[in-house]
Amino acid sequence: MRQTATAQQSVQQQQHQRRRWRARWRALVARQELVILALLIMVITALSLQSENFLSAPNLLNVMRGVSWFAVAAFGVSMVILIGGIDLSSGAVMALAGLVSALALQSGMPLAPALASGVACGVLVGLVNGVLVGRFNLPPFIVTLGMMGLVRGVTFGLSGGRPVRDLPPAFRALGQNDIWIGPLPVPIPLLAMALLATLTAILLNFTVLGRYIYTLGRDERALRMAGVPTEWIKITVYTLSGLLAACGGLIMTAWLGVAAPTAAEGYELDIIAAAVIGGTSLFGGEGSVLGVMLGALLMQLVRTGMVLLGFPTYWQVGAIGTMILAVVLIDYWRRRRWYESNAPPTNVWATHAPMI
Repeated sequence: MRQTATAQQSVQQQQHQRRRWRARWRALVARQELVILALLIMVITALSLQSENFLSAPNLLNVMRGVSWFAVAAFGVSMVILIGGIDLSSGAVMALAGLVSALALQSGMPLAPALASGVACGVLVGLVNGVLVGRFNLPPFIVTLGMMGLVRGVTFGLSGGRPVRDLPPAFRALGQNDIWIGPLPVPIPLLAMALLATLTAILLNFTVLGRYIYTLGRDERALRMAGVPTEWIKITVYTLSGLLAACGGLIMTAWLGVAAPTAAEGYELDIIAAAVIGGTSLFGGEGSVLGVMLGALLMQLVRTGMVLLGFPTYWQVGAIGTMILAVVLIDYWRRRRWYESNAPPTNVWATHAPMI
C-alpha cells in the first residue's frame, strides 16, 4: 500500500511539474518581443545571404541612424496606444519641430535655445491634443487627424513651401556624427534613442503614472472609481507624445541636413506600425519600450533589405501594411484565447432564468 501511495505521489508530482513547464513555455511564447526577435534573426540571416553588402559596417550604421528618429517618435505614440488612444499628428509634429529649430538657427539663435524651441512646439501640439481628448472627450482619431492637417499647414506657411538648407555643422553633427566607444563607432542618434528609451521605460515600469497608463488602457472605469483623474493622465500622455515626436523630428532633421515642410509626411503609418508590430496592443493596456524598439528595427531592416534586393518603393508600403494586419490578427487571436481560458464558468441557472 505504501509503495502504491508513493508511486501515485511521484506521478502527481511529475504531472504538476510538466504543467508548470508548459505554463512557463506558453507565457514565454506569448511575449511579442520574443516573436519579433525571432523574426529579426530570420530577416538578418536571409538578407545577409542574399546581399553581400548587408552586414557591412556602413550599411549597419545607416540602419541604426535611420531607425533612431522614428523609433523615438514611436515611444510616445505607443504610450498613447497604451491608454486606448491614437496619435496621427506625430509626423507633422516632427516636421514642425525640425523646421522651427532650423529657422531659429538661421536667425542666429544658439544651438540649445533653437533645439528647445522645436521641442516646445511639439509639447504645445501634444498638450492641445490631450486637452481636446481628455478634457472635452473628443474622439482621438478625429482630433489628431485634424491636428495633423493643421500642423502641416503651419509648417508650409512658416517655410513658404521651401526647404531650409545650410544648417550649422554643430546641428548636423547631432544626426550624422559618431562617438567612439572603445573600438566601435556609435552614432549619436542611436545614443539619443537609447537614452530616451531608458527614460520612457523607467516612466512606464517604475512610476505611479506608468501604472495608471497601463490600467487606463485595460479598465478606465475602474480607474475612475478609484478617484484617479483620468483626464489628466490623457493630457500628460499626449503631451509626452508630442515631446518625443519633436525629439524624433530634431534627430531626423539633423540626419538629413535639411528641414523640409514635407519631412516625415506619411510616416505616421511607420510610427504606429513600429509600436503595433513591437507588441503594443491596439486594444490598450499592453506593450513595452523594448518591443517598440524591436518593431522599429524590424521595419527598417525590411525596408533596407527590399532596397538592396531591388524592390520598388511601393512594395515597401505594401509590406509594412501586411505586417500591421498580421500583427493585429495575432494580437486578437491571443486575447481571444486568453479570455476563453480565463473566463469564469457560466451560471446555467442565471443564463436560463425567466425574464420578469
